[in-house]
Amino acid sequence: MATGRTHRPATRSRGIPEATVARLPLYLRALTALSERSVPTVSSEELAAAAGVNSAKLRKDFSYLGSYGTRGVGYDVEYLVYQISRELGLTQDWPVVIVGIGNLGAALANYGGFASRGFRVAALIDADPAMAGKPVAGIPVQHTDELEKIIDDNGVSIGVIATPAGAAQQVCERLVAAGVTSILNFAPTVLSVPDGVDVRKVDLSIELQILAFHEQRKAGEEAEAQADAALEAEAGAAAAAAGKSGKGPDGDVPAVMPA
Repeated sequence: MATGRTHRPATRSRGIPEATVARLPLYLRALTALSERSVPTVSSEELAAAAGVNSAKLRKDFSYLGSYGTRGVGYDVEYLVYQISRELGLTQDWPVVIVGIGNLGAALANYGGFASRGFRVAALIDADPAMAGKPVAGIPVQHTDELEKIIDDNGVSIGVIATPAGAAQQVCERLVAAGVTSILNFAPTVLSVPDGVDVRKVDLSIELQILAFHEQRKAGEEAEAQADAALEAEAGAAAAAAGKSGKGPDGDVPAVMPA
């Protein structure tokens, strides 16, 4: 079985922009859902809507893959699933280690979507000796003392860090020294890595803070709109009262001058 150590995606060598690469998983998710419903073809507009992008951007992205669809028919769903999976390197086995088996690490270990997307959790690793040997998601946790051996034995090139922030950099350095060249970081800290090592950071607290900003802005806009509406209503009421009294807004000049 092929491993992640010896086979790597060719996206960069083929000149596919990073922004396009970042959208390929969105297309694949939408296409997989269509495939599961036995939908044979899909238009660029339908697929773009399902992936949350505009159709012109989708067609441009697919042009980098050499897929242009058929006018009046659309894209072949199964072929696109294969093509994007191949481009992302998901037609092979990618062994992954998860370091830090606290609540988050355990949740990641129990996530059922890894296997169906080309990733195999090869090992779960934690620094707590009390965790050693305990099964999580059917996989026994191993101590960090075994980290380098585990990576070498399993040909691991992707590591997931779910440790506290204070331990993340040291874990990162050990992973890199052992041959890991791609890291998914859930720890709330920025990792320093050498050239040739890719890091993707997932920070749930930052995402929530961004959402809080948008909620605050929406609340402010709503309050401003309500204040404007109240002022308009007050002005309308004043104008109506002035019309009934035959005086202008200043209370002295008649609203309608006699002929």
